[in-house]
Amino acid sequence: MHKDPTTPAGTVHRLTLDSKVLAGNLVHAPTRRLVDVYIPHGHDGRDLPLLVDIVGFTAGGPAHTNWKSFGENVPERLDRLIASGSMPPVVVAFPDCFTKLGGNQYVNSVAMGRWDDFLRAEVVPFVEDRFSCGGSGRRGLFGKSSGGYGAMVHALLHPDFWSAAAVHSGDMGFELLYRHEFVPVLRALAKQPDIGRWVDAFWAARKPKDSDIHIIMMLAQAASFDPDPSAAYGVRLPVTLDTCELIPERWANWMAWDPLTLVEAHGPGLKALKALYIDCGDVDQYNLVYGARRMHQRLNDLGVRHTYEEFDDDHTAVDYRMDISLPMLAKALS
Repeated sequence: MHKDPTTPAGTVHRLTLDSKVLAGNLVHAPTRRLVDVYIPHGHDGRDLPLLVDIVGFTAGGPAHTNWKSFGENVPERLDRLIASGSMPPVVVAFPDCFTKLGGNQYVNSVAMGRWDDFLRAEVVPFVEDRFSCGGSGRRGLFGKSSGGYGAMVHALLHPDFWSAAAVHSGDMGFELLYRHEFVPVLRALAKQPDIGRWVDAFWAARKPKDSDIHIIMMLAQAASFDPDPSAAYGVRLPVTLDTCELIPERWANWMAWDPLTLVEAHGPGLKALKALYIDCGDVDQYNLVYGARRMHQRLNDLGVRHTYEEFDDDHTAVDYRMDISLPMLAKALS
């Protein structure tokens, strides 16, 4: 809902992309994907910067363009920010990256699919060709939670492709975030130890349990960070199934994907970015504020320019933070 009904509204184009790089994924993610694209009022997209919205777990990009009660969806937020002069006009793409395991970490995986390649080799060229926007030096991405993780990892691995990133409550500090989550996973699997059958039963249920959302989230992380091509949905766990002890070689593969690990090899490349924004609620219930603080300290040590903010809130319903990050990205890329 527009806060001011007189605000000029941009246009959201609903497009369909047939992916080649996602073919053969083990979680049966469809290769035909929706990509919603926001074009500001009074523009056709030509010569504008491009931002890509990568969403958190359980969502897909088009969820951010849906009507929203008691608040703005992202296009309505963009309309307000652009009309008020708080940010210059930009094109924003909202790709659907949802999977049968409930979400995505936006990295390449033999199980989950090549989602890193999907964004860079397919979504961005698709949108840029259609609307004559973006281009080298004029691309950014933003996301929250798993999307914040994706934004951080893409910035670390591909600062030659992306020129700006906003990381809202992003997954980092895996020891604090994930280690304690394996106990409820093993309890859930005790009644049905076959992971493939457990996932199928989750989808067959009339109403999935809230607690099971966290279980399938952990299965998605396993399929992202340490996939087993021979297992159902590519999932293997990094703990022993009877005593819940970490398996060192399995857990090492998870830790290799922690942004706090990646920053050691790739952190200096972030100096090429035009803008990097990181924030987190100071009472984030997933303990992400501690990983965010560590990243902030490490970037300071490396001399990487960035903006870091903590705010008085937890992990839930913090889209209002885009009022800070989106203008920053748009101004940096314009």
